[in-house]
Amino acid sequence: MIDLLITLIQAIGSVLFIVVIVSVVLSYFMSPYHPIRANLDRIVEPLLSPIRRVVPPVGMIDFSPLILIILIQVVQTLLISLLASLR
Repeated sequence: MIDLLITLIQAIGSVLFIVVIVSVVLSYFMSPYHPIRANLDRIVEPLLSPIRRVVPPVGMIDFSPLILIILIQVVQTLLISLLASLR
């Protein structure tokens, strides 16, 4: 059961990581009104908004996706470590 939870957490973390990266890359090439980008933004924007309130853009660079990726990795590692200790 714990192995299944660990695998699920790893899968969710990986999917979120990929979605954030794809969203950032598409933001340079696609209109915000394109259906693919709009759907990705519906997933990513609620996660980025609180970070953007705390960490404003520096010049023209928005570090919130990088911070979100780091947070995803940290939370994933902590949850997996906690579950692994319960074995």
